[in-house]
Amino acid sequence: MIRRMLLVAAAAAFAAGQAPPAAAQAPVTIKVSYQPSLYWAVPFFIAAEKGWWREMGLAPEFSTFAAGAPQVAALAARAWEAGGTGSAPAVLGAQRFGLLTIGITNDESRGNAVVARRADVERIRANPQVLKGQQILLTTNSTGEYAVLACLKSWGLDRRDVTLVNLGQAQIISAFTAGNGLLAGVWAPNTYTLQERAQGVVICDGKEAGATVPGAIVARADWVREHPDRAAAFLAVYLRSIAWQRANRDETIALMRRFYVQGGVTLDDRYLAAEIDTRPTFTLEEQLRLFSRAEGPSTVDRWLTDLGAYLVSTGTLQQAPDPTTFATDEVLKRIAADPRLRAFANNE
Repeated sequence: MIRRMLLVAAAAAFAAGQAPPAAAQAPVTIKVSYQPSLYWAVPFFIAAEKGWWREMGLAPEFSTFAAGAPQVAALAARAWEAGGTGSAPAVLGAQRFGLLTIGITNDESRGNAVVARRADVERIRANPQVLKGQQILLTTNSTGEYAVLACLKSWGLDRRDVTLVNLGQAQIISAFTAGNGLLAGVWAPNTYTLQERAQGVVICDGKEAGATVPGAIVARADWVREHPDRAAAFLAVYLRSIAWQRANRDETIALMRRFYVQGGVTLDDRYLAAEIDTRPTFTLEEQLRLFSRAEGPSTVDRWLTDLGAYLVSTGTLQQAPDPTTFATDEVLKRIAADPRLRAFANNE
């Protein structure tokens, strides 16, 4: 009920028609959170390189987190206002802190995967039952775990058949490289790192297992309600980066390389290209279609309902929140209704 009231209040604030901050004014500070060296976070970096934050009257203060769970936990201290995260943490944040999902970063179904060592691939594929009793290294309450459980189900197994070992992604890379665990549940670019360091092979991913894994553009409900103009400017900046990336592949790869290195990840350009090719992103018009409830539950509603069911199945949540209480297209609609914001978001 509280979340629904917050959502309604946020929508009312947008309807009031507040204008976006003027670029001529002093930039307004906003606290933006993300996870480093991830494809969906590249638009934040590109926007900083291109000066688009200032163009929208914003001065972002960035904070980074190794995974979604600690990122969401930081909301208790109001450590950030908007950002990007995995869809599982987005649902968790909605239930616990009134976090809104205001956009989709990308479809990372193929980027959340189960990795085996090359020497084990054939026997696992021939008979997945050999996984019974074996250790799978993963990060709990994450899209990585969501993909692992979907893969297990596709093999006729469930979490009770294996031993799930909860580790951070960096710890998984170290442990798996050292020979621990039969499988590793990781997300890109860690999948590529394991291919290079541990002769890793992706044996299953979310898409193959039938689990859509979206990434979420998120914002605190109270911040959206109090500053709808800033929320619209923030999202417009992200969407402009998406539109620009589509038109500038080579320069995008060059900027990705720099961004990943800043986060301690060095990848061959073929892996950077694979990120682009396997992780669909969505422009303003495409986002509006994903969020549309004109004919019933939206595509985003269905995705987040499945993510909520996953969190209930693990015991993380007793009851999943209804996506209609926290997934909103009000910020997207504000951008679409404003000629200046719309042109900016579309990189026109």
